Amino acid sequence: MNEESDIRILPENKKNLGNKVREIAAQLRQEDALQIKATSRILGAAAKIAINHDRLIAEVVDMVQADLARQSAEQQSADSDLLQEKGNPQSYTLAQLKQQFGTLAKAKTHFGISVRSWADLIQKLNGSSEQKQADSEPMLERLQQIEDEIKMIRADVNQILFLLKQVQNLKSSGSDNHRESSRGWGS
Repeated sequence: MNEESDIRILPENKKNLGNKVREIAAQLRQEDALQIKATSRILGAAAKIAINHDRLIAEVVDMVQADLARQSAEQQSADSDLLQEKGNPQSYTLAQLKQQFGTLAKAKTHFGISVRSWADLIQKLNGSSEQKQADSEPMLERLQQIEDEIKMIRADVNQILFLLKQVQNLKSSGSDNHRESSRGWGS
């Protein structure tokens, strides 16, 4: 009798084990599907971030370039009004400065220079035109550095997107392999 009761227990245990394996396989499939959906959403969000990032960077670069162009045009316009001779763009005269600004205070404010007399102002202006040109070069170099950093960030974002896609592909191919092996267990 013991043998008969043992035989009856085994088929019931096999059914219970089979059901448990099927439940676990179904649960794993659901988890895989959930992970795939989450990965897809992450990739979508990363793509949107990359697009917004690129657009923002382009807008900032455009604004900086427009500001630089406007400042340069304003400075050239103001400077050209004060030229003594057409052939010498770095020469200011007392008569031109007085006619343009009227008072020393207005001229000092316009140029952002602290001086005590018109002569000091003329001396600084005629000597600083070369320095202004040299000062604009570091600004352009910094702008170029910013653009280079932006390019590196774009490359990093693209690499991240590529790696995320590879992870998604591996997960989806891994879940397909897992499903096939799960089917073998449930059969």
